Amino acid sequence: MNKADLSRRRFVGAFAGTAAGVSLSACDGGSPPSDVPVPPAPATVTGPPAPSATPPGPRPLYLGTYTSADGGGEGIGLAAYDPATGRITGAGVVGGVGDPSFLAVHPDGRTLYAVNEREEGAVTAVRLSDRKVLGSSATGGSSPCHLSVHPRGRFLLSADYGSGSVAVHRIRVSGALGERTETVTHSEPPPGPGQQGPHAHQCVTAPDGGHVLAVDLGTDTVYTYRLDERAGTLTEVSRATARPGAGPRHLAFHPGGRYAYLANELDDTVAVCAYEPRSGRLTIGEPQPTGSGSGTNYPAQLVVTGDGRYAYLANRGHNSLARYAVEEDGARLRLLGTVPVGGDFPRHIALSPDGGLLFAANQRSGDVTVFHVDADSGELRPAGEPFASPVAVCALPL
Repeated sequence: MNKADLSRRRFVGAFAGTAAGVSLSACDGGSPPSDVPVPPAPATVTGPPAPSATPPGPRPLYLGTYTSADGGGEGIGLAAYDPATGRITGAGVVGGVGDPSFLAVHPDGRTLYAVNEREEGAVTAVRLSDRKVLGSSATGGSSPCHLSVHPRGRFLLSADYGSGSVAVHRIRVSGALGERTETVTHSEPPPGPGQQGPHAHQCVTAPDGGHVLAVDLGTDTVYTYRLDERAGTLTEVSRATARPGAGPRHLAFHPGGRYAYLANELDDTVAVCAYEPRSGRLTIGEPQPTGSGSGTNYPAQLVVTGDGRYAYLANRGHNSLARYAVEEDGARLRLLGTVPVGGDFPRHIALSPDGGLLFAANQRSGDVTVFHVDADSGELRPAGEPFASPVAVCALPL
């Protein structure tokens, strides 16, 4: 990977040094072979689930960090949160996982997956019942920064920022990672203004379950692939190009499955995208404001409420959360305003499963802030004091 590109990737945290290249060996511990089928699960909508009753008592919260950064963490942070108050308490760390900057959980809730955002990219599986690291597998690219589990639970999808590639890994019955079945590198169109090459930033399954979308900041393009669920391979079926220099970073679908919302990191905008489930074709709409005003700002991530009525955007630089009303069955975003995030550089935001809380991982201030979400108005209200977490770049509430 071009070292200048890695610096640009990591400038957002303003910390020194680069991640060392470390190869992590797989240690499945006697798991079944990778060709053992996993019972299918129903396809689910990408994004926060619809509001539902939350069991009383503390709920788990997993925290991503950079272990190779100055002042970084020692692995995947373990915490718990109170669904009623939003208060977070620490519970230790899963060590032996290098630079776990993004996290995702299997649909059955038994296994946690983390990227290892290093020159020699890898992804790691952790069994949640006893927090045992089940092993790691190379992505075939560099600096993976995002991963997601296909809704039917058979494949792990990951995006390599440094090499501009996406990878597919088979998931074993145990939750451990099997063989890598695909690696696709974005070779065209040419890089956008100021970019040295492709930079895949997200790889996510569309609500229809049959298409995988990869968002690439370097080529200003969102690629749509069809996933072969037997072979675990990807076939490109469409691509949507944002305006030059937009730097698309993150895509979030409306629960209706016909629209998605795109956060553009480099030109500080968002866009409503129309999506056609049958073909997988995405059409990117006109750029819209993020509420950041005239200052320097890098939008990070969008989330949509389970009922599809509101969307929230993390603004790095402006250090705010933008609130949008979602109108016309998902076809329109209307900016309602912003609230201070209560930290510095919100890298990642997530809604609790019941939709009642929003968590923001603030990279530069090294903390997680929590907000109560008003179900009727979508308004955000701070929930207590920030929770200290070294170089906080991901917060995953379950």
